[in-house]
Amino acid sequence: MKSQAYHMAMLFDFYGEVLTERQKEFYDLYYNEDLSLGEIAENSGITRQGVRDVIVRAEATLSDLEDKTGLISRFHTMQTQLALVEEAAGKLLALNNKYNDLELEQLAQSIKATAQVLQKE
Repeated sequence: MKSQAYHMAMLFDFYGEVLTERQKEFYDLYYNEDLSLGEIAENSGITRQGVRDVIVRAEATLSDLEDKTGLISRFHTMQTQLALVEEAAGKLLALNNKYNDLELEQLAQSIKATAQVLQKE
């Protein structure tokens, strides 16, 4: 993963709907709005520890879902594979006027292999 903030944003984007409204609110304020635990606590009328507990439970729920489903991991794998398909398509377009049969055959095999991997997921 790129960074902790990115990882937490991805978890929220993929699985945030399973959280309670309070967990969603606190998680969003803490990670997306960059409010401190103290600021959230003051605005919500609870203790800083109470806010922390809600956020920690939300993080655990989201991480557990990712561990069980692996959707984010598969998403990143598919992004990489799609970039390879896009690159191969660009090469095909570049070779459009050259007609080098060996290069075209190798490229076609590469695209076919990538497509097969994508179909399995």
